[in-house]
Amino acid sequence: MNTSVFANRHIGPRGDNFNDMLKTIGVSSIEELIFETLPDNIRLKQPLDLPEALSEYQFSQHINALAEKNQSFKTYIGLGYHEAILPAVIQRNILENPGWYTAYTPYQAEIAQGRLEALLNFQTVVSDLTGMELANASLLDEATAAAEAMSMLFAVRSRTKKKQKAQKFFVSEDIFPQTLALLETRAEPQNIELVVGRHEDFDFAEDYFGAFLQYPGKTGQIHNLKSFVEKAHSLEIKTVVAADLMSLVLLEAPGSWGVDVVVGTTQRFGIPLGYGGPHAAYYATKEDYKRQIPGRIIGVTKDMDGNRGLRMALQTREQHIKRDRATSNICTAQVLLAVMAGMYAVYHGPKGLKFIAEQIHQKTANLADAIERLGIFQANDTYFDTLLLKADAEKIKTIAEKHQINFYYPDAESVCVSINETTSVEDLNAILKVFKAYKSANDVVIQQLENFDIITKHHLNRTTDFLQSSVFNSYHSETELMRYIKSLERKDLSLNHSMISLGSCTMKLNAAAEMLPLSNPKWGNLHPYVPVEQAQGYHEMLKQLEQYLTEITGFSATSLQPNSGAQGEYAGLMVIRAYHQSRGESHRHICLVPSSAHGTNPASAVMAGMKVVVVKSTEKGNIDVEDLKAKAEKYSKDLAALMVTYPSTHGVFESSIKEITDCIHQHGGQVYMDGANMNAQVGLTSPGAIGADVCHLNLHKTFAIPHGGGGPGVGPICVAKQLVPFLPSNPLIETGGDKSISAISAAPWGSALVCIISYAYIRMLGEEGLRRSTETAILNANYIKERLKDHYPTLYAGECGRAAHEMIIDCRPFKKNGIEVKDIAKRLIDYGFHSPTVSFPVAGTMMIEPTESESKIELDRFCDAMINIRQEISKCKPEDDGNLLTNAPHTQAMLTADEWQFNYTRQQAAFPLDYVADNKFWPSIRRVDEGYGDRNLICSCNPIEDYMEEAS
Repeated sequence: MNTSVFANRHIGPRGDNFNDMLKTIGVSSIEELIFETLPDNIRLKQPLDLPEALSEYQFSQHINALAEKNQSFKTYIGLGYHEAILPAVIQRNILENPGWYTAYTPYQAEIAQGRLEALLNFQTVVSDLTGMELANASLLDEATAAAEAMSMLFAVRSRTKKKQKAQKFFVSEDIFPQTLALLETRAEPQNIELVVGRHEDFDFAEDYFGAFLQYPGKTGQIHNLKSFVEKAHSLEIKTVVAADLMSLVLLEAPGSWGVDVVVGTTQRFGIPLGYGGPHAAYYATKEDYKRQIPGRIIGVTKDMDGNRGLRMALQTREQHIKRDRATSNICTAQVLLAVMAGMYAVYHGPKGLKFIAEQIHQKTANLADAIERLGIFQANDTYFDTLLLKADAEKIKTIAEKHQINFYYPDAESVCVSINETTSVEDLNAILKVFKAYKSANDVVIQQLENFDIITKHHLNRTTDFLQSSVFNSYHSETELMRYIKSLERKDLSLNHSMISLGSCTMKLNAAAEMLPLSNPKWGNLHPYVPVEQAQGYHEMLKQLEQYLTEITGFSATSLQPNSGAQGEYAGLMVIRAYHQSRGESHRHICLVPSSAHGTNPASAVMAGMKVVVVKSTEKGNIDVEDLKAKAEKYSKDLAALMVTYPSTHGVFESSIKEITDCIHQHGGQVYMDGANMNAQVGLTSPGAIGADVCHLNLHKTFAIPHGGGGPGVGPICVAKQLVPFLPSNPLIETGGDKSISAISAAPWGSALVCIISYAYIRMLGEEGLRRSTETAILNANYIKERLKDHYPTLYAGECGRAAHEMIIDCRPFKKNGIEVKDIAKRLIDYGFHSPTVSFPVAGTMMIEPTESESKIELDRFCDAMINIRQEISKCKPEDDGNLLTNAPHTQAMLTADEWQFNYTRQQAAFPLDYVADNKFWPSIRRVDEGYGDRNLICSCNPIEDYMEEAS
């Protein structure tokens, strides 16, 4: 084996194992298997035009050389992005730890108690600091969180407001420009009218349903907004406040004024800037809106023994249930970043956070005093960390950049300076040096910090306590935090323990060589709005990644801006919408969606202002072509798009795909391809080859960005030639096409930092490695299918009986034994495996996707477990009070208890196969009560008094 070839490290099966698997499947070669799996009329005729593969060592040298092209200026731009200090204990034990970054979304609560607790901590931080009753487990970025808030408040308008035809949403001119751009994007297809102005001049007319306020404002001024909120509420106008979370350590919490939603970012809680992301946004609201809040909420419940447990509460995966009636298309979070931000608060505690916030404020005030002594007017009378200076912006910019410093320049006569946690007294004097050069003065120096309490002077200071629960007052040494993090990690099953064979959620190797650059400050410390010439390393990497993805998809251009798969869906549909409008066909609004589609598809279509028409599926799970043709004909005049997943959600390459896409084009529509199953296409076929016009790609699936316990995700869109002009823009940095739609996410290139991972994946695999990966993913799925076929019926298959890269097994027949599919999912935990996808896309089934990274040994372990479980099922009867499956998972506490009241042995419960004993995973709780937590909703940590009462 050539040990320098990355593909040999990434791909699991090789040599004799590879050949044995082919023999089990019943083919003589991988070429024969692919021929039987993939329709020949969509096979690529030429290999992908990609650079030759690099070894891990070569890539390390290459990416470090690119990093050196980024210029590390001191940056004080602000606008919601601030350099922060990531504690080394969090960097090493979470960011760089596969036990955290390779975990999946915590749908199986019993093997996710660690990250669920970390997310509960995050929610508590947000609820406490904002003063709100309820917070979710993070959203994508501050701007999209604001857009979600506007949409939610529009959806929950009172009957009176609907009668008044209240369609207007007031937006304070103090809003961040990137947030305004997102509101514009979301408002137009929902027929919401944005009105931007000074909040002091707002007329509170009855045709407004909501208002948006920034706190502090974009140029640093802090307004007392209490009276505005009170008057708005008296007139049934609901309010959203975007607040800097660190400022809320010192500032009065917006929740105390009665606001409806508070949004923002937790980036400055120790998260690298990363040229725009990923960062965990927050969303906090009243309990009145608990059924409408977008995203995930972590709630407290109990397990079968009455012990405390955690789970995702309420509307989890609501898109798959409500589909086109869903309140949001959000199906992900920024879990890894939320975990880190929450842990930052755990490490520092309330006293530490107050020290950091006071230091930021004092440094800002000292700088203001010094600059005013130079004779420069500072316009903000109340501020936390940002000064608004009246000076010639162009002259200041020229001087500042010579000193390798960046400020924000809102207009020709204004300069904004935002101070952050990393700013030292030396940095303050370096800033001062710029203004001294501007004024030709040398007599002002900051020797040491003096006490200037600007916030208290204006009676806006916080008077309420926060973070009083035990977890925020216990782990302030590195030893203590390291052990706490480890204690949570041990409760979670991640890819560093065993295969996670989730259908539709490709859980492949996230190679260390791909991840290491993320810790390099040359990549981590760039603000997204620095001048582009300071980010040449980023731009070279991002441009090449765009080109590679464009080549892989067979399209003409790519936008990396969408920062999740659902955002990619929405972006793709908005581009299609703009294309039709440019041709004078604004009436095209019908979106055909197969009944088998991901639930986010119809939700995204509705958000884009389209009407969903469902296309039937055949008994074999394929799109009913005759029904599709009939509906395309019926809605021909108004047809906007078809949303199609390929291979299908059922794991099949439908041979009629070209006929389907041709039909849509004949009726004037565009074809959007959901890229969730792209891992079965790369190097063999492409969205362009099947006749699609736009697709999104899940970089956190096919292209190796880790799931991070439920995020980050990246969902770029790739488009055909006619759609290129409409790719999304950004209000501060030029991007997108010449007829671009407004922004889809806050940063110009979305979550740019983690794009390095996908760039690394492509550069180290090259064309041959990518194609081999796809072939092996198909091989592994069909190998599992063959091994399980005598024990579990496969629900769907292609015309030659083959699966694509995933397969669905039918567990519904086991109801006669009193066994549900969820029982199999929980029993797999006892065998050391995370369950495959349960009851999606078909209730009572499991969708299995092994990926190319898993070896034959691991595949066999999984198959042995599934076969053994099948034998256990055969012994179960509906009248059983408890059996191996319905009691699963089994905890260490159960196995070590003095009494054992079950009709099977302890060994059968915990060590059902020999391999389990070698690497036993113990769930920390028994099966959770799914309904109890919803009926008794608790979504934050207990106050410290509760723990004191328990101790007494």
